[in-house]
Amino acid sequence: MKLKLDFDAAKPIYQQIIDALCRAVARGELKPGDKVPSQRDMAAHLQVNPNTVQRAYRDMERDGLLETARGTGTFVTERPELLKDIKQDLAFREVSGFIEGLRALGYGDDEMLALLESEIRRLQSPKPTRNLPATEEEQEEDEE
Repeated sequence: MKLKLDFDAAKPIYQQIIDALCRAVARGELKPGDKVPSQRDMAAHLQVNPNTVQRAYRDMERDGLLETARGTGTFVTERPELLKDIKQDLAFREVSGFIEGLRALGYGDDEMLALLESEIRRLQSPKPTRNLPATEEEQEEDEE
C-alpha cells in the first residue's frame, strides 16, 4: 500500500496519517487482516519523524482499527462492525463539512437540499460523447 498525504498545516501530521488509513479502509484499499507497513517504513515513505507514525499507530490501536502481533507486524482489525463505523464516521464528517461550508456562504437548508439534488442528477446523467451538431436523423427524431 502506498499512502499519499497532502500535508495540511492546520491538522497534526499524526492525525492526517490516521485519516488517510481510515479512508483507505473505507474505500477497500486496506481490507480486514491486511498488514500495514512498519512504523519505520511508513515514516520513511512519508518522510516524517518515526515518532509521528508511532503516535498515529498507537492511537489507531487504542481505537481498535489496528492490531499488532508481536514479531509479525501490524494489521487492520478483522472486526467488520468497527470498519463499518469508520466508513460511516468519515461520511458524516464529509457531510458536516459540506453543510458548514454552504452555511458560511449563506445557504439555507432548503437551498442546500436543492443544490445537492441537482448535483446528484447532474452526476448521474450520461456524459455527452460528442459536441458535434445533430445529424438530420437526430433532428427529425427531436421534432417528433
